[in-house]
Amino acid sequence: MLLLKESLVKEMATYFKMETWDKDSYINQDTLMNKFHILIQGRIEMMRINPDNGRSVTLDLLQPGDGLDIITLLDEKPHEMFFSPVEELRLISVPIKKMREWIWQYPELNKQFMPYIAKKLRAQEDKTTDFALHDTVTRLSRILLTNLNQKFDYKGKQQNEHRQHLVSGLSDEMLARMVGSVRQVINQHLQHWKQDGVINKTRNMIRINDLQALFDDAGYTLSHY
Repeated sequence: MLLLKESLVKEMATYFKMETWDKDSYINQDTLMNKFHILIQGRIEMMRINPDNGRSVTLDLLQPGDGLDIITLLDEKPHEMFFSPVEELRLISVPIKKMREWIWQYPELNKQFMPYIAKKLRAQEDKTTDFALHDTVTRLSRILLTNLNQKFDYKGKQQNEHRQHLVSGLSDEMLARMVGSVRQVINQHLQHWKQDGVINKTRNMIRINDLQALFDDAGYTLSHY
């Protein structure tokens, strides 16, 4: 891992500011044009919405460590995205012009930033491929596996393993936007898994009882993780 120059670290410390956003915050596009944000705590849904019919699709569920709008940072143009906090957020922000300046001025920062952008591009490529080539069950199971709170690090008794695999805070409506479907269809699939003992579901909390069944439906193997 490359280390940043001490001078850059000190300069960053003078520009980055801590912010807190409520769950129901409205994120103004002018804010994203002027400041670049990095999530420290919480999750935020990045969506596109059709203004004619109200239909929406989730392009990404940003997690701590993610940048809020990489596209605007790179091309300096407004981005037709709607950002919706899933819970209260803590972020650090910096003037976006200063962030661009750092990226081009300091190669060591650029070398750390580019792999992150590549990772995001690959994720969007995978999502596009899933929409085009796979059915709803496959897409839904992949979304659940991607958003497990804890993955494959459990060392206790096998009969208790399912307690470590949770998907929390994602409503049926949000899952539908992430999958590219509608709430009724997603609810049917979740109920089917529940009847088969694959999951337990209480409100927006999904507990995975049979992880292998989800892997099978997703067409995944452990090598994906």
